Amino acid sequence: MDDQTSNTSRNDTDQVLLSRVMTHDRDAFRELYLVYHRRLSRFLLRLTRRHDLIEEIINDTLWVVWKQAAGFRNESQVSTWIMGIAYRQTLKALRQRYPVNESNLVDIDEAALIAPDSSSVNETQEWIMQGLKQLSLEQRLVLEFAYDMGHSCEEISEIMSCPVNTVKTRLFHARRKLREILPELAGSTE
Repeated sequence: MDDQTSNTSRNDTDQVLLSRVMTHDRDAFRELYLVYHRRLSRFLLRLTRRHDLIEEIINDTLWVVWKQAAGFRNESQVSTWIMGIAYRQTLKALRQRYPVNESNLVDIDEAALIAPDSSSVNETQEWIMQGLKQLSLEQRLVLEFAYDMGHSCEEISEIMSCPVNTVKTRLFHARRKLREILPELAGSTE
């Protein structure tokens, strides 16, 4: 099965679950919770080291899904809608409950990026991680959604509740800043 068919199948399954959640079907909600808990955990682990905060955001996100399932307008994929809720819950939690500082934010999942037994790949990945640390949270999230999670600019626009052109601008500036930063980082380690 190709990626397009797999995504369509996953979305169809999610839509069935969400329509059952609209009727307050607890079994459907439990299943949706289990499916999205893992995805949301992976996403949030890239943003914070605080496991208590991650669980809180996941629970808050899925509570909103439970309460607002009937408000889903079917204008996007279910996953895009849920990631948008998670994005807003994350920003809310980081801004209101916990000061955004270096001890709360994770710059990138280093273990997932480093290939074994390859010093040049390790060095390049280290430069990229250092470069990503210098981007704004919004720029890093746009890169994460686009390149790691495979969302389109339109989907990212919906997730982040901003115009598509804002997404494109953030991607442009993030890539431009990385192009400026990475050569400096490469030169500073020699």
